[in-house]
Amino acid sequence: MSADEPAERPETPAAKKGAEPSGVDLARVALRAAKEQARARGDAAQQKKQARRGGLRSGARADGRDPMALGAAINRLLTERGWETPAAVGGVMGRWPQIVGEDLANHCVPEKYDEDERVLIVRCDSTAWATNLRLLAPQLVARLNEDLGHGTVRFLKVNGPGGPPRRYGPLRAPGSTGPGDTYG
Repeated sequence: MSADEPAERPETPAAKKGAEPSGVDLARVALRAAKEQARARGDAAQQKKQARRGGLRSGARADGRDPMALGAAINRLLTERGWETPAAVGGVMGRWPQIVGEDLANHCVPEKYDEDERVLIVRCDSTAWATNLRLLAPQLVARLNEDLGHGTVRFLKVNGPGGPPRRYGPLRAPGSTGPGDTYG
């Protein structure tokens, strides 16, 4: 070792622990930050140049404009729009017979999910099945929350059978309200 060459400094306990970065380490951190900033400026300039050329085109590197699988695109859309819970409840409506059983599914159908109130509205084809479903509601809500996540369904609103559907036919006047209408 000559007098011109600096002697290697033994590492101090503070340097081993990494308490404070030294001059070389600070230079590396600053260089890394400068490279990242330059890359970001270059990406922005490249996008502006492509826009001037007549539209954005996907290049050799992957970016947000590249095609993606349908499942990934749908999952991304659901996440961006905040539709995870309604989509999960829609999946439950599709799997209704597996969740509640065939007998109950033959007589009761989920109609609507109110996301704000977290209420699932179910219509039954008879008052007897509506009463039966009201008795089973706590177990059914627990099973739905187990499948969807805690607190997704707070209450199960059970409706009995509705009146007969309105019939439209050749003898009905457009806009009439029913048999009590005077048509004029």
